[in-house]
Amino acid sequence: MDLISSEIIARIAEAARDLEALDIDARVEALNAARLALHQVSPMRDDPVDCVLWIRSEDLEANDYNPNNVAPPEMRLLEHSVREDGYTMPIVTWLDDGRREVIDGFHRHRVGKECAEIRDRVHGYLPVTTVNQGRTDRSDRVAATIRHNRARGKHQIQAMSEIVLDLARRNWSDAKIGRELGMDPDEVLRLKQISGLAEMFADREFSEAWEASRE
Repeated sequence: MDLISSEIIARIAEAARDLEALDIDARVEALNAARLALHQVSPMRDDPVDCVLWIRSEDLEANDYNPNNVAPPEMRLLEHSVREDGYTMPIVTWLDDGRREVIDGFHRHRVGKECAEIRDRVHGYLPVTTVNQGRTDRSDRVAATIRHNRARGKHQIQAMSEIVLDLARRNWSDAKIGRELGMDPDEVLRLKQISGLAEMFADREFSEAWEASRE
């Protein structure tokens, strides 16, 4: 380690000692500012996990399109895990004009809000990362949520079908849907058919029911 690096580390250590005099909220705010400053010069700044911030739980909003559903036993296990092991994974969020929407980690977000023991331990804050700001369209955020869920092998078929239809209505081609959600063409088609058959024929007129000839 060269002299310049040693001096920088010494100054950081001194500043860290000064932070101990601040109350919890002021300390968290200062630490977040420091992490953001370091993130700007990090060689890994293109990866969201390079910067984990602690954000007040009430400042996080759930999304309305997550197709992942956790059964009560798994939810209890998740709560037990966070209680015993702490938060080992941040909640992935999208940020726009001060508003944070949860993209991945909805159930970790719920545990931190609803479990009094955990909420008290983290002083009402939750650990978050922020997705790259170039992908702010709703369709991009939906795709990011699906990718996180599918990477863990978790999603509900009906909800996935409705999301695929929604993306198709937003003029995403089957090829783009498959590429962004990690699906092959047959899977995209099957998911469109599950909820889409009625919509596909909504503008058609049908005659009265008919009977097959007995001749």
